Amino acid sequence: MSSTSQSDNSRPVSSNQAGLHARLAATVQRHLAHPFRRTPAPHSVVAYQALAERLSGQRQALVIDSFCGTGMSTCLLAEKHPEHLVVGIDQSAHRLHKHRPSSAGNYLLLQAQAEDIWTLLLADGHRAEYHYLLYPNPWPKAKHLQRRIHGHGSFPLLLALGGQVELRSNWQLYVEEFGVAMHLAGRRGRVRLVAGQPPLTLFEAKYHNSGHALWAFSAAP
Repeated sequence: MSSTSQSDNSRPVSSNQAGLHARLAATVQRHLAHPFRRTPAPHSVVAYQALAERLSGQRQALVIDSFCGTGMSTCLLAEKHPEHLVVGIDQSAHRLHKHRPSSAGNYLLLQAQAEDIWTLLLADGHRAEYHYLLYPNPWPKAKHLQRRIHGHGSFPLLLALGGQVELRSNWQLYVEEFGVAMHLAGRRGRVRLVAGQPPLTLFEAKYHNSGHALWAFSAAP
């Protein structure tokens, strides 16, 4: 499962998939029945230590910003949730090196695989109060269903972390698929258009300026 990928191309998502994937339900149900057991990568384990220290020292409620890119959203979420510890996770050192630090002291950024950090948090008994998944790589080709968040084997980890979940994308079908997957797992929510809000990410700003409809799925704990 890959994190956000940015380029200068702001065309709408193009896919050979016209509706919900024919194997969506079967894929989600298979993952729900067979827990994800991949061992976290060594670099993810090292990155996690900084988060573990913060959590053990301060006991703040946790906000997760998975696939955070440059960390712009992480800063803004730290301002939105000043009493929480906000952790941004991205696998790309290149993207994270573009981060512009803010004065907020309640966030940190980790270069790691998101699913590894999810695994380690759960192993230590931690849960999220909020979990944001903002403009992940949509993997629009039908054959790549299992690279999408809701089609990946780590989807049950996301569910186990709990909290209020919000996913955003400029591909309506992706958001609808994620909502169906959440429903199959017993987490009902709603799909809505994102409008009238300052952008949380560089992608959100770019897509908005390009005239794309921006979609979100949100589910209460």
